[in-house]
Amino acid sequence: MRTTRMREKNARYLVLLCSFALLLVIGGCDGNPFSGPRLTQANYDKITVGMSKAQVEHILGKPTTVETKDMIIFSKATYRYEDGKKFAMITFKNDEVDGKDTNLGR
Repeated sequence: MRTTRMREKNARYLVLLCSFALLLVIGGCDGNPFSGPRLTQANYDKITVGMSKAQVEHILGKPTTVETKDMIIFSKATYRYEDGKKFAMITFKNDEVDGKDTNLGR
């Protein structure tokens, strides 16, 4: 009887440990692994001129690369998102969307 209790206790610890490990893996991902890719034509179409960087990142996630340039009159940043051969570039002027380009529809 005592060994049965120990096995049950060990099984509970194992389930708890596996659950914790799964949470760490999911938490370490940039996006929700169950939601699918974020670089889609539908998400790209949601990006409009005047949006903030935070709004764009909420839709597309963190960019693959970021290029910034500080000019005398304004600052410019370009977010590039890549997924294989697909890409989207979002250009910001003073932290607001100023333009965008993609090959998603091609």
